[in-house]
Amino acid sequence: MKPGATLLITCSTVFLAQLGMSIYLPALPAIAEYLNAQPSQVSWGLSLYLIGMALPMLFWGSLAQRIGRKPVLLAALGVYGLANLALPLGSTLESFLLLRLIQGIGASGISVMARVLIRDSFQGDLLAKALSWISISFVVALGIGQYLGSIIEVTLGWQAIFYLLGLSCLTMAMIVSRVSFPALTDEPATASSWTIYRLIVIDRAFLLPALAGGLGYGVIIAFNTAAPLILQGPFNWSSVDYGLLGWPISAAYFLGALAVNRFVLRTGQRWLMTMGVGLVMVGSAVMLLGSLTASSIALLLWLPYCVAVFGQSLSYPISLSRANDGAPIAGAYAMALSGFIHQLMAALIGAIASLIAGPQAWPLSVLCTLLAVGALLCVSIAPTRAKG
Repeated sequence: MKPGATLLITCSTVFLAQLGMSIYLPALPAIAEYLNAQPSQVSWGLSLYLIGMALPMLFWGSLAQRIGRKPVLLAALGVYGLANLALPLGSTLESFLLLRLIQGIGASGISVMARVLIRDSFQGDLLAKALSWISISFVVALGIGQYLGSIIEVTLGWQAIFYLLGLSCLTMAMIVSRVSFPALTDEPATASSWTIYRLIVIDRAFLLPALAGGLGYGVIIAFNTAAPLILQGPFNWSSVDYGLLGWPISAAYFLGALAVNRFVLRTGQRWLMTMGVGLVMVGSAVMLLGSLTASSIALLLWLPYCVAVFGQSLSYPISLSRANDGAPIAGAYAMALSGFIHQLMAALIGAIASLIAGPQAWPLSVLCTLLAVGALLCVSIAPTRAKG
């Protein structure tokens, strides 16, 4: 499979997997009403989705290394698609949350395989550039998917969101089944998967960039978890109003990912990553200042968040590339492990955001600021060693 075809397939599958995070958010109040639950209870569906994405990532990575990329990607697409089709059939909060967990397990395999396939085709700065296309797919799903979800919910009902997503995923599985994947070129593992993962995770050249990417990713997760309750609560935004917010968020992430794609070969990875994390810090700090001094102005919540999103879109693909190049063992393991770290952190941060979610914006802003400080610290002390 040519690199261009690899990018097309990976971007398409990542788009579908990330839609599971954002497309249903505008319909959260309607889902809560249908399930006779509180919106804050339904918001735990995002945390469970992220837990489902995190827990099996090491398994998916190990499996891809041993039996090949294609069967693992097909299995993940199948699990994800069927979970989406089953979600509207439940009538209780418990069934909704369980299916969100299963949905996340399928999305986990899709996410791992997308990164592994990119890693198979690119190295070094070219890897960071290729991963920026994954970021572009992520942001399209994050923002435009949010808007599409609001339109689908208003016109067809919230159930149609999951039906359409499930059918699209199974269609993608049919396409993937007809594509020829290249044979594995990595050296076969001589140690157990868990030994390899342990050797990788204790290496600072891998761990610190991975942590920086995960902390910045956590800012987005925290906002997605708490913002619907804030903006559709005290600010009285409708589901369409909240869906429209996806456009400036998408523009911010798209421009950042495009900047990586365009400039990383000229400036180098470290400079762009430092700049990106710095912007996450600035955006989060302004959110906090606005929530404490002018809490009635929604613009001071979402506009600084867009600045943070722009910064994260600069730093995230580079964090993946630097972690992969810094890993002491090549193969699918480093990409799977970085994905596991990011999703585990996202699940924990999403759970914290669910606990603090409420009508006040300042708890969310404090959490985002603390995450940004941690990311900045990781970048500042990360070693510069990189392979390839």
